[in-house]
Amino acid sequence: MADSGRRVFIMLLGGFRLMAADEQIVLSSGSERLLAYLALNRTTVTRAVMAAQMWPGAAERRAQASLRSALARLDGGGRALLRVDSSGLGLCPEVGVDVEEARALALRLLDPLEPPGDDDVCTGSIRRLSDGLLPGWYDEWVLAASDEWHQLRLHALEALSGLFLKAGRFAEAVSAASVAVRAEPLRESACAALVDAHLAEGNQAEALRHFQVFERNLSDELGITPTPRLHERVAGLLPRRPSLVRTPSRRGHARMTER
Repeated sequence: MADSGRRVFIMLLGGFRLMAADEQIVLSSGSERLLAYLALNRTTVTRAVMAAQMWPGAAERRAQASLRSALARLDGGGRALLRVDSSGLGLCPEVGVDVEEARALALRLLDPLEPPGDDDVCTGSIRRLSDGLLPGWYDEWVLAASDEWHQLRLHALEALSGLFLKAGRFAEAVSAASVAVRAEPLRESACAALVDAHLAEGNQAEALRHFQVFERNLSDELGITPTPRLHERVAGLLPRRPSLVRTPSRRGHARMTER
């Protein structure tokens, strides 16, 4: 691999970047697409499978020709990252991929049997879980991986917020939950994590405001209401609605009045 003295990373979160130490290596869009595919399929992939998935609408012979052409045009720096043998194509094992490390972090945060270490319960973890996978890329093989990562990072951010909360680190708990809410505004578990963090910090107004925004968005977008579990979190903060009582009128007819 070229530049073996520097660790090379393929960055897929927040957009494609190829980094050697702190230097970004510029590639053509075709080279980026090839490396992104191999980064998401870390094991060796046969040429037939790769061609079919990268050019799904093309006939088999045409797709394989497109793959050969793309490999021939692959930039020199990009080609040095590949391992090519009779079984297929893959990345050199020493090439790092940011989503692999972020996925491992998320799984550690969600592990019910072994609590994560202090190195994982930190502000850096919020940052590593903040970005989506290759935003703006619409290939089927990207969208499938993107959806999977989206769900995993949301669960991890909610878990991380809870871990911060247990440690009394309220600002970080709010930050982690806020990232989850921004990523999925209609996700009730993310809203619950944010409400819990604000309530633990004593910010009742903030907790109520976020609940009301969520309630309104849920009604506008889906025509449904929050579950009773979320209502219970803010039940003591909601303004009391006036009750209606029946009082007799002068003509003997009952009328409704507010109390």
